[in-house]
Amino acid sequence: MTTPYKQKKIKPTQNASIFWCSDCNLPLISHECAICNAKGKQINLGLPGDIRFCSPYERSILHDLLISRYGTDPLDNRIILLNKIGGEDKTDQVVLDGFILGIVRYDLKILDWQLDLSMDGAAILTGYTNQRTVELSDIRGHLSGKTVKSDLVVSCSDDIKMGNDVIIRKGSMVGVGTALLNSNDMAKDETPAVRIRKIGSTKSRLHEKIPSMDDVIKANKPAIKHLGKNAINTIRGMANQREFRSRPVYVSFSGGKDSLAVLDLTMSALKKPPRAYFINTGLEFPETVEYARKFCIENNIKLEELDARDAFEQNLPDFGPPAKDYRWCCKVCKLSPATQVAGGGNFLTIDGKRKFESFSRARIPPKEENPFVPGQVNIYPIKDWRAIEVWLYIYWRGLEYNPLYDQGFERIGCWLCPAALTAEYKRMEILHPKLYRTWDSYLHEWAESKGFSKEYIRHGFWRWRDHPPKMKQLAQQLGISIMPKDAEPEAFNIKIVSGISPCKAGGYSIEGNVKGIRIENAIQTLKIVGEVHYSEDLGVVISQTPEGSIKLYTDGTLQINAHDEETAGRLFNSAIRQLVRSARCTGCAICEKACPENAITIEDKSIIVTDNCNRCGKCTEVCVAVRYLDKMNLGSGSS
Repeated sequence: MTTPYKQKKIKPTQNASIFWCSDCNLPLISHECAICNAKGKQINLGLPGDIRFCSPYERSILHDLLISRYGTDPLDNRIILLNKIGGEDKTDQVVLDGFILGIVRYDLKILDWQLDLSMDGAAILTGYTNQRTVELSDIRGHLSGKTVKSDLVVSCSDDIKMGNDVIIRKGSMVGVGTALLNSNDMAKDETPAVRIRKIGSTKSRLHEKIPSMDDVIKANKPAIKHLGKNAINTIRGMANQREFRSRPVYVSFSGGKDSLAVLDLTMSALKKPPRAYFINTGLEFPETVEYARKFCIENNIKLEELDARDAFEQNLPDFGPPAKDYRWCCKVCKLSPATQVAGGGNFLTIDGKRKFESFSRARIPPKEENPFVPGQVNIYPIKDWRAIEVWLYIYWRGLEYNPLYDQGFERIGCWLCPAALTAEYKRMEILHPKLYRTWDSYLHEWAESKGFSKEYIRHGFWRWRDHPPKMKQLAQQLGISIMPKDAEPEAFNIKIVSGISPCKAGGYSIEGNVKGIRIENAIQTLKIVGEVHYSEDLGVVISQTPEGSIKLYTDGTLQINAHDEETAGRLFNSAIRQLVRSARCTGCAICEKACPENAITIEDKSIIVTDNCNRCGKCTEVCVAVRYLDKMNLGSGSS
């Protein structure tokens, strides 16, 4: 998808919360329960709030964690929700019976699952277990965040190991903390024994009612129907606009839940059956390919399958493994086939992208022209839906969905995608061992050639080229080097690959190659040339001007398209100036002072451009890096 960039950090504007009917004991997507007409209590959630139902596989993980730590799993067949929050890998709040039980997360240090109970979670479990439990004497004062010495420990279970999470009891109060000693050492006087994370008075208990999914659907049915009606009206209204009536309507069908919901909505919205297109990157899960084909056949939907074939294998030797910040694979496996939809002509696409999926998708407009696929206009009828609303719609409509969701995959894409979670990549090892072994073998060969250890691959460091702070910290904790042998930071370099030449689509183009630049920095300075859109999925940023466009891919490819030769050359020079600024910023802040609109700020030698920019170019005129551009060594073939 494409996102107009307006500011440095983009966050969803929604209230991250859900409602819970205390009488019927089930979640609500609106304020009122359709079964008992009671108002639901509001439960605040961590951002972005894309809460979903717990899958059977995720439920088995939760079961194993409860049994291994506390010797009990009293949750039965209750409705359990998971809310994705920030973490080093897969991290979810666990919501049930109107409470947040805790957080279940995949720990990249030990490559296994962990369960961090909340105070409510501890209160719920305390009636079912005595394992990993510490009882304190009746001490006074504020205890949350404090360390308690062993002389204040009245008793403890005999299964506690140093570092274990423990349930803490103190009279009528319940809490959670971390054991600083083994059970048999807690009798030692004046020794720090437990670090209390949180403790307080709570009466959280499991509800006596255990509703079914049918009950949940019934309680939410009016709200689901309302969402569906609005989405259908959006599709119908857009498709019937005069400018789009003559265009064929397609649904982008990836085999995922969102595109499934949109496909069903489109079938209800239009008189003529829509066509669907499925981009087979050659890296799709076998289950996804089979499901997409089977669903369309069974529902009499014409499916246009666009196959990238062996594009990934052909380019892998030149580019190496893709990374979250180096998505060359999206260009060759997704973008290239996408330009062939509808024979390369004009068409309307109904797309299932949602703003809750990530912060980068928070500003999805109702519709937009796809700057990466000429002639395509995208409509996003469920852009404001959360995952739980998508699932409720699917359950209500009785739609068959991709079986991988029940196997623990929150989102479904390419099986080796570096943007996927390590927890899901490890799941891939179980489901498709042959595919996993082939890719893992390649990764180890590549790592060896770069001087990386086996642990570098095992802990998922291959998924980044420029590692974020959380991964640098993890590398330090594990003693893993993340710098390739004999490597220095890649020097900034621009080369012209092909000069100004006629473009098949019309106009003229220039292609270059850029090295040593961070895409997030380029996004900022390219705003000074034109309106910027960034597709995280495709790994490309585009700066659109009335005269043409500048495209920069995460693999370093730079493409300029313009109406005539002179304009193409001018845009190329403008692009180089802004890329030089982003790569060679000295932090002098002269541009900040020169800007008449106060649209520029400098943060740690990075240029931040706000919405106030009117593209007057005064900041570029005073930039020291640009002024001495002709004296810089930008590589052979540079301009």
